[in-house]
Amino acid sequence: MNEARMTYAIYPGLAGKTVLVTGGGSGIGAEMVIAFARQGARVFFVDIAEQASLALADALADCAHPPVFLPCDLTDLDALAAVFARIGQRGVTVDILINNAANDDRHGIADVTPAYWDQRMAVNLRHQFFCAQAAAEGMRGKGQGVILNMGSISWHLALPNLSLYMTAKAAIEGLTRGLARDLGADGIRVNCIIPGAVRTPRQELLWHTPDEEVRILAGQCLRERVEVQDVAALALFLSSDNAARCTGREYFVDAGWYGA
Repeated sequence: MNEARMTYAIYPGLAGKTVLVTGGGSGIGAEMVIAFARQGARVFFVDIAEQASLALADALADCAHPPVFLPCDLTDLDALAAVFARIGQRGVTVDILINNAANDDRHGIADVTPAYWDQRMAVNLRHQFFCAQAAAEGMRGKGQGVILNMGSISWHLALPNLSLYMTAKAAIEGLTRGLARDLGADGIRVNCIIPGAVRTPRQELLWHTPDEEVRILAGQCLRERVEVQDVAALALFLSSDNAARCTGREYFVDAGWYGA
C-alpha cells in the first residue's frame, strides 16, 4: 500500500450528514469510513469483522462525529433491519448509503451448487436492494438522499473464475438504473461506482501477485495502481451537492483498464 495519503477535497455540505457504509471494516469500505468521517459526517458502518472494525472506529475517535460500528451479517435481513432501527433510535435517518460490502471468492463453474449460488447472491447483490429500500424510506421524508452502489470492472473484462460474482455485479448496474428511475421523483440520486484493480490488503494477499500486477498495469491506460483513496474520492464527489445532477449512471475509477 502507498504510504502517502490523498488530500481529499472538502465538501461542506457533507458535514453533519448521516452516512451508512456496508462492509466498512476493511479495504475500500474502511477508506469510505475515513473519508466521510473526516468531512464531518455522522458515519455508521457495518461489517462481520469485529476486531478490524473496532480498531478503525478507535482510530477515528478524534473526528467531530466518531464513526459508530454496528456488527451485522448482511445476509441476515432481520439483522439488517435492526441496523436501520438502531440508527433511527439515535434520532437520525440515513442521508447517504454506500452499498460497498461484497466478496469476490473464486469458483469453478462445475463446483457451483444451488446453495452456493444463493449464498453468493446474498453476499454480493441482495443486501444492496434491501439496504436501498430501507434507506429510501427516510430519504423520501427529506426529499433528498444519495445511494451509491459498488459495481466491479470484473464483468466488463470477463475475468476468469468469477461467474457468480460477475453476475451479481452486472445486476447491480441494472439495479442502479431501476432505483434511480423509481426514486428520482423523491429527490434521491442513485449511482454506481465501478472500481478497477484496487490495491487492498485482501487483493494483495490473495490475487495480486507480482506477475498479476504486471498484467494489470499493462492493461491500464495509466500505469499506476488504483488505490482505495481514489475510490473514496469519487464517492465523496458523487455524494456532494456538486454532483446534484448525477444519477442513474456508472462511474469508473479503473485507470482506464481494458484488459491485457
